[in-house]
Amino acid sequence: MAEARERLLGVDLGAGSLKATVIDRHGSLLGEASAPIETASPRPGWSEQDPESWVAAFHQAVPQALERAGAAAEDLAALCISAGAHTQVLLDREDRVIRPAILWSDQRAAAESDALHARAGQRIIEVGYNRVNPTWTIAQLYWLQSHEPEAVARTARLFLAKDYLRFRITGDWHTDLSDGVGALMADPAQGTWSEELCDLIDWPLERLPPIIGASDIAGRVTAEAAARSGLKEGTPVVTGSNDTTVEIFGAGVITPGQGAIKLATAGVVYQVAEGPKVAPPVSCYPHIIEGLTYTATGTNACASAHRWLRDEFFAPNAAFSGGQLFADMDKMAALVPAGSEGLLYHPFMLGERAPYWDPRLKAHFLGLSFRHGRQHFARALYEGVAFSIRDLMAAAGTPADSFSEIRIIGGGARSALWRQIVADVLGVEIARPANGEASYGAALIAGLGVGLFETPEQAAAIGGRALDASRPDPANHALYTTLFEIYKDAQARLVEIDHRLSELFG
Repeated sequence: MAEARERLLGVDLGAGSLKATVIDRHGSLLGEASAPIETASPRPGWSEQDPESWVAAFHQAVPQALERAGAAAEDLAALCISAGAHTQVLLDREDRVIRPAILWSDQRAAAESDALHARAGQRIIEVGYNRVNPTWTIAQLYWLQSHEPEAVARTARLFLAKDYLRFRITGDWHTDLSDGVGALMADPAQGTWSEELCDLIDWPLERLPPIIGASDIAGRVTAEAAARSGLKEGTPVVTGSNDTTVEIFGAGVITPGQGAIKLATAGVVYQVAEGPKVAPPVSCYPHIIEGLTYTATGTNACASAHRWLRDEFFAPNAAFSGGQLFADMDKMAALVPAGSEGLLYHPFMLGERAPYWDPRLKAHFLGLSFRHGRQHFARALYEGVAFSIRDLMAAAGTPADSFSEIRIIGGGARSALWRQIVADVLGVEIARPANGEASYGAALIAGLGVGLFETPEQAAAIGGRALDASRPDPANHALYTTLFEIYKDAQARLVEIDHRLSELFG
C-alpha cells in the first residue's frame, strides 16, 4: 500500500486541451486523459479563453486519468499544475472573473509593447531579462488600461493561468518566479516582483500573488474541489511553473548547453545556461534547478498549423479514417522526397514572433504546380516549421552545433518523419526522451514537493531517459541548406506584400 500512496498527478493546461498524467515514484506512466479547451478569436490576431472552461476540463480529465491509472484518490501523494506563461486572469473583490483571459499568442498589444520599449526598453531588459512584445503580460495589461479601463479598475487580484486553476482547487493565491518573469513584471535577480516595472503601467504590487518556490506546497485540495474532481480532500498541491519550465525539466534538459526543440501549438527552441543569459529578443527564464536559466525562442504556428492542414485538406472521407488522420498524413508525406518537389512553406499563420517580431507576416506555400498533391503540402509543412526552427537558432546566435545535446518534445515529436526532417534540416542528431510533456514534468515536480525525490536532478533523471535518436542524412542536409537560403530570400521579398495584405484584410 505504501507504493500506491506514492503516485503523482501532473496537470498541464495547454492552448487547445488540458492533460492529466498519473505516474509512480519510479517515473512509470500509469494513466492519462485530456479534455478540449476552446479558444475565441473575437478579432483578427486576438486569442482569448474562458477560465471556467479550464476548471471544467480539469474536472473532466482528472477522474479519467485516475481511472485509467487504476488509482484511487487516496493513492495520490501530491499533484501539480502547469500552464502556458503570460496568460492572466483578473478577479474582482468577490473573486469573480472580470473578463476572458488573454493568451500568449494574442497580438493586440503591439502598439502598447512598442510604447513601453520606446519609453523604458533597455531598463525592462536589465531588470526583467526580456524585451517587451505583445506576448508578455505587462503589455497586455497596458492594453487593458487603455481599452478596458473599467476592467482594470475592478481588479482586486491577478492570477497567472496555472495559479488560477490551482486557486480553484485549493483557494491559495501564489505563483512561482518563472511565471513572474513570464509576466515581465518581476526581478529575477531578487526573486520578487519589481516595483519599477510595475510602475511603468501603474500596476499595484498588492494585486500580484506572493512568489514562492515552484516545488513548494501551495495549498491542499478543498472539499468542494474533491467532490467535483474525485480527488481526496487535503491532498497536497505543489505550486508548479509554466509549461516550458516543467516540460524541459521532465525531459531531462538540466545541464548548461543542453537544449530542446518543442513541436507543439508553437515551435520552440530552448537551451539551458548557468546564470542569466540575457540576449533579447530571445527570452530568458529561471530553471527549476537553482542557479540555472534557460533561453527560449519560438515560432507561433507549429502543431496548430498541422491541425489546420488536417482539417482543411484531410477531412474524413472514404480515403481517411477520422481517428487516424495524423498518421495517414504522415504516411503520405513520407512518400514525398526531401524538398517536397519544390513546394516551400512559411509558417506565419499568426504573424510571427522570433526572429521577425511582425504580427503582419502571412503564411505562404510557394512553388506550387500540378505535380503537387495533399501529400506534398503535408511534407512541406513539416519542412517549413523545421526551416523556421533553423532560422530561430541562427538569429539567437545558437546554431544547432552549439548545443551539447538537443532533445525533441511535444506532440509533433511523435512523428518519426517530422523528427527526421528536423534532424536533416539542422544537420545534427536529435534525441527523443521517454517523457517530454508538461503534464509529466508537473507530476515529477509534485513528487519533488512532497519529498519523494531527494533532489531535482534525481527527479529529472527519471523522465530524461532517451527513447531513440534521429541522425541527419548528409544528402538531405545539403539540399535543405540550399532550400533554407531560398526560404530566407522569399520571406524577405514578401514582407511588403504581407503588410499590404494585412492593411486590406487585417
